[in-house]
Amino acid sequence: MIRTAMRLLGFGAALALAACASAPLHYYTLVPPAGESGSGPVAQPATPSLPFELLPVGIPAQVDQPQLVVREGGQAVAMLDGERWIAPLGDEVRGALSADLARELRSQDVSGLPGNGKPLLRIKLDLRRFDSQPASYALIEGNWSVRVLHGGAHAGALACSSRISEAVGPGYAALVQGHQRALGQLAAQIASAARALGAGRAAVCPAG
Repeated sequence: MIRTAMRLLGFGAALALAACASAPLHYYTLVPPAGESGSGPVAQPATPSLPFELLPVGIPAQVDQPQLVVREGGQAVAMLDGERWIAPLGDEVRGALSADLARELRSQDVSGLPGNGKPLLRIKLDLRRFDSQPASYALIEGNWSVRVLHGGAHAGALACSSRISEAVGPGYAALVQGHQRALGQLAAQIASAARALGAGRAAVCPAG
């Protein structure tokens, strides 16, 4: 009797382990495919802007996790063990924003490369919110700045804040795509200021 019970317990534990091992993991990226932008096709400026340096992106501690963190209404949140970012979220946001900015500005992200004292745009983003509610919305909110380095008489700077919300359909892939679109919109706002500053013109923060 005891041996039979132990065998049954062992069999149950093996089934539980097998169920855990077989649970699929889904990985997501915010970086758009090569040649695409998170906000879709954009009107290219007449001439390329200055090269830019995108600093590491600040991410709220609540969502800076390998797993997707989603709201479940009210104050409840869930950390989804089966739905994960392919890289740290800060790197994902920075990679997506860099790709969108390069496309918007027709320029290059020269972060980590020697500048040799040539003019460039330094861009910084600190997110205060990165909210995800499946079948509802994807929201980003944060502060960003653009500064012209080594620009001589054209040196200038601007600091702004943005809040962008995208409606999303059901499913976690749709949620990630919503954040891609939101980052694409943010890149367009930053690029507008960057182009003006790079050309020595006055820049203004986006309305709203």
